[in-house]
Amino acid sequence: MRVWLLGIVSSLVLTAAPAWTSLFDGKSLKGWKQCNGSAPYKVEKGVIVGTTAEGSPNSFLCTEKSYGDFVLEFEVQVDPRLNSGVQIRSHQYGAETAVKTFNGKAMVERKQPAGRVYGYQVEIANEKAGVSGGIYDEARRGWLANVAQDPAASKAFKDNQWNKYRVEAMGDHIKVTVNGVAAADLVDSVDLDGFIALQVHAFKGDSPAQVRWRNLRIQDLGKHAWQPLGDGKTMQGWVRNGGGEWTMTNGVLAGRVTPDEQKRGFLIWNEEWKDFTVRLQYKIVQGNSGVFFRMGDPDNGTEVNKMGYEVEVDPTRDAGSLQEPGRGARGWILHTGPAEKMDYFRPNEFNTLVIHAHGGDLTLHVNDVKTSEFKNDPGRKSGRLALQLNPRKELEVYFKDIAILAPVR
Repeated sequence: MRVWLLGIVSSLVLTAAPAWTSLFDGKSLKGWKQCNGSAPYKVEKGVIVGTTAEGSPNSFLCTEKSYGDFVLEFEVQVDPRLNSGVQIRSHQYGAETAVKTFNGKAMVERKQPAGRVYGYQVEIANEKAGVSGGIYDEARRGWLANVAQDPAASKAFKDNQWNKYRVEAMGDHIKVTVNGVAAADLVDSVDLDGFIALQVHAFKGDSPAQVRWRNLRIQDLGKHAWQPLGDGKTMQGWVRNGGGEWTMTNGVLAGRVTPDEQKRGFLIWNEEWKDFTVRLQYKIVQGNSGVFFRMGDPDNGTEVNKMGYEVEVDPTRDAGSLQEPGRGARGWILHTGPAEKMDYFRPNEFNTLVIHAHGGDLTLHVNDVKTSEFKNDPGRKSGRLALQLNPRKELEVYFKDIAILAPVR
């Protein structure tokens, strides 16, 4: 099956749901191992109990097995004095690593030690905090989906009782419910698989605090992975249109335009897509370029919405912004500001762009930072991927590692 076709089927359609598998046998911690911290974990009457330890950093009890796509259910009860969470698709740093974390006001650089657990954390907190069921990127980017402002989700968790969580992870989409109430709904593809872990947070209190888990079970649905678009050696599968020059060298597509060129140019993938997630790397040396998706016929761009969507890659015009070009179209849909851009854009280096397009829901990431997100957008629902060359100015741009997210069996 060709890669482009796999990409269209970005959500699995299952004819029969896999059986549930218990992650905890009710008697021992078989299949689990402790990572980070010294908080003790033990089994009491069919329940995993984690207890805070004075002076310990965050502690994690991790599954020995990794999971990609899955449905996870568990029940949790936590001391209202204590913050906790369940990691999914998580990992440990192999060496000391500098990461950029959003601290609520700005992106700040922090160093994480070798062995530190990082990745998506499904939040467990008290009623007052109102953030249970959100998703926090532990030891990395910070909050990705904070539910504190959601009137229903922020009140779903209850103190001093068992709370039931359901986590659905499928490709680039993660959804959480708490006690049957919809909470986080995240589109993000930074991690596609990893271990599950139970967190006991660092804690300062007059006496130890505990968090308890029971009825942990999972439906393992396989995984998604990035599949290269094209052979990485030639321009097979791509169609040139308009002006400018395209070449392929050592897996890198180079686009160039001279000032005397009057015609806009495109390099267009030769198949049409509806729903998909695409990742690529780009470096722009000079000039103005863009990445189009759900693109129509470039030779008939006067029709409303005919050109589809364009993701801006020119750093002087706010990389990661989204527009709808063409006569009668909307123009800029969202412009990020220059200050915001500097938090994530790397001048004169390759930058990673991810385009998530699922129905009318569109999300863009540049270097793992979400730059644009829209729900139920009225624009085109299908079309082609294209790399753009703008005319009449010197232009030099490079693209590589173009891949589409597809289910793996």
